[in-house]
Amino acid sequence: MKASNIGVFIVLVLVLVCYKPQVSMAASCKILSLSPCLDAITSGTTPSDRCCSRLKEQEACLCEFAKDPDYSQYITSPNAMKVATACGVAIPSC
Repeated sequence: MKASNIGVFIVLVLVLVCYKPQVSMAASCKILSLSPCLDAITSGTTPSDRCCSRLKEQEACLCEFAKDPDYSQYITSPNAMKVATACGVAIPSC
């Protein structure tokens, strides 16, 4: 009986460990982390490595940013599309 209780406990711990990163991903959407991309987005210049790194980190958040009236003009602009392409980030269809 004790072995089955340990098995249930291990499964419960694994579920909680796997679930927690998904929760923290949703909480990590921060538009300010894309600030290294601002010059490339506003002027059309080549994005920096730092910009691309941050853009890849925030890729799952791009639709959320695009739906925000304060940021949508930056996220959906032609230059933003160029930056995403240059960084190898898929352009979402929201």
